[in-house]
Amino acid sequence: MRKARCTARPCALTLLAGLWLLAMAPAWPAHAQANDSALSLPAQTSAHPDSTYATGKAGADLQPAHTPGAATAAPAHGILARIRSSYLGRMYIKGGVLMHPLLLCALFGIVLIVGRLWTLWRARINTRHLMMDVIRALRQEGPRAALRVCESEQGPIANMLHAGLLRADRGPEAVEKAIHTAGSIEMAFLERGLLALATISNIAPLLGFLGTVTGMINVFAAISAANEVSARIVAKGIEQALITTAAGLIIAVPISACYAYFVLAIDRFVLEMESASSELVDELMDIDYRKSTGQPVAPFVKP
Repeated sequence: MRKARCTARPCALTLLAGLWLLAMAPAWPAHAQANDSALSLPAQTSAHPDSTYATGKAGADLQPAHTPGAATAAPAHGILARIRSSYLGRMYIKGGVLMHPLLLCALFGIVLIVGRLWTLWRARINTRHLMMDVIRALRQEGPRAALRVCESEQGPIANMLHAGLLRADRGPEAVEKAIHTAGSIEMAFLERGLLALATISNIAPLLGFLGTVTGMINVFAAISAANEVSARIVAKGIEQALITTAAGLIIAVPISACYAYFVLAIDRFVLEMESASSELVDELMDIDYRKSTGQPVAPFVKP
């Protein structure tokens, strides 16, 4: 029996890790706001008569008094704290809400790319060596031996030849039809996920441009609310716009490159499948012709 077609199981771990990061992402803006409020706390409490901040002599720096609950305000340690404080984490927070769908696009793109790489790597075989083994088995022992050769290999080419050899007793026309059907199925398997990759490479820049528009809208809304033009307000909105645009392009460029590579690799598989199927059908027709005319089957000669 044929071996089960290989699947991209390793990419499941990548998907789980990505979904975990995505689930933690909505909490990052709140963390940033908490940090901002913590930074402004000394200025607010120093002016209050009941402030917990103790002052020394005149002109001395403000020092926080030790309170029983102060230990709970210590910064959290761990992988999440490192991610939040990293450069990419800060950029993610500054990018705004549209960074969430962009992160989702990146995660699904990584999963699809890993899955296609795994599938193409497992499907790669030496087609010339396989065809020599199949033809040698056909000439020396018959179709059953050739079937065993195909069963010992994996990949779309071996699957297609196996489907054709199963109909070898019904003539070359049945073999050709079976090969065509099996080839269509293998092509669909190789191309699975390519449409999703193309969609992600198109959507990611659009989401980035949408972030640009929303960033500029926020700029003008903030200026209108402040009744004056502030460089800080303008810079914050433009920064958000540029971050989302850059994120969309950073996601789309490598995904588009991987999509082009996969298309070229699948085209190479198609050419090898067509060559192998044509060679098998010609060999079966030659064997049938020699048997019908009483001629001995030509011995296999290694090229």
